[in-house]
Amino acid sequence: MKSAHKEDLIRDHYPEIIRKRLSAGPKRQNISDAVLGGIDGCITTFAVVSGSVGAGFPSSVAVILGFANLFADGFSMAVSNYESNRAEQDFIDSIKQSEERHIDEIPEGEREEVRQIFKAKGFKEEMLEKIVDTITADKKIWLEVMLLEEHGISKAAPKPLLSAGVTFFAFIAVGAVPLLPYIASSLDMNQQFAISAFLAGTMFFFIGMLKSFALEKPLFISGARTLFTGGVAASLAYITAYLLREVFNIAAG
Repeated sequence: MKSAHKEDLIRDHYPEIIRKRLSAGPKRQNISDAVLGGIDGCITTFAVVSGSVGAGFPSSVAVILGFANLFADGFSMAVSNYESNRAEQDFIDSIKQSEERHIDEIPEGEREEVRQIFKAKGFKEEMLEKIVDTITADKKIWLEVMLLEEHGISKAAPKPLLSAGVTFFAFIAVGAVPLLPYIASSLDMNQQFAISAFLAGTMFFFIGMLKSFALEKPLFISGARTLFTGGVAASLAYITAYLLREVFNIAAG
């Protein structure tokens, strides 16, 4: 198994493969948007379900509140993600414009920054000056170097609309799963809640495994960690609703 994996790594580092991969530029992954949306969607709806059961509300209340929260919170989260990525993009654009102006107006100062950056990496004398001359001979490369080395900004720019779309879709798709048993009117409340809990736990574990698979982390540990997080959130919702029902002496529906 290790030998096959090593062969794949060797094949991925053939000169022509490297050239093709680098020419395509860095890819921005959206696994974090999908995981965030999926986990939050499932927690949101199952917390509503748990709270409704804890408060003794009828199944219809869980369905109504669940779907209302599903779409409202999904939209809110997608907008928040969009605004966050939009703000990041605006910040990157402002830094880029600033560096372009510096290169145009004070090129020697910017050359000195390049020189000190690569001097700190261990380059000296003629080799150092050759690197500085090569980089500053092309304004595009010069700008990319300054953005990465001075400000830590990579070429993989955020995509606000894509991030928001992935978050919203994952939120709705995963968040709807714990509500499915409550659509079946033939089941009693205990059966609905038991099936909903099972489905929610399955989704939490699946999301954790999906995340670990994408990031090459241990599947079971990541799945169990995500399941634990969702279980704690649902338990808090159930306990809070139950205690408030007792405090206000609300009769179970």
